[in-house]
Amino acid sequence: MEFKQLVDTAEKWCAGNPFDLIFAEEFDERRLDFYAEPGISFYVLCPDNVNGGADNFHVWSESEDCLPFLQLAQDYISSCGKKTLLEILDKVLRSFRPVSDVATHHPSSPTPFVRFMTHADEGHVAWTMAKMQLFSICASSHWFRNKRHS
Repeated sequence: MEFKQLVDTAEKWCAGNPFDLIFAEEFDERRLDFYAEPGISFYVLCPDNVNGGADNFHVWSESEDCLPFLQLAQDYISSCGKKTLLEILDKVLRSFRPVSDVATHHPSSPTPFVRFMTHADEGHVAWTMAKMQLFSICASSHWFRNKRHS
């Protein structure tokens, strides 16, 4: 697929979720970089069948905090069959959903565990990492300290 078509697909995908396409580089890596608050980032290396490059997409992050959440998408890419960019981006979005739910948690809203329960079917790795992220955020938050002592 032409790189311009991949960029167009990525931009349309970004219109319906919290991620922004922040960088698109065609010549060296055919790389698309995405970012969402609060510091969630990943990139996709796109296949280049025309010039003898990679056969499959590759998803990665330069942030060690984000890498565990990409496992679901990486497993999906390595499974049988060719994937489209849109399918991969949707899988990445589902992988990061627990983090974005925690990031938008407000002390007056229902417990974050209610939202996590809806994502349990996304895979054990994402579920476990989401719980770890939740505990980390809650342990350092004013909200958690107040709840613990009440």
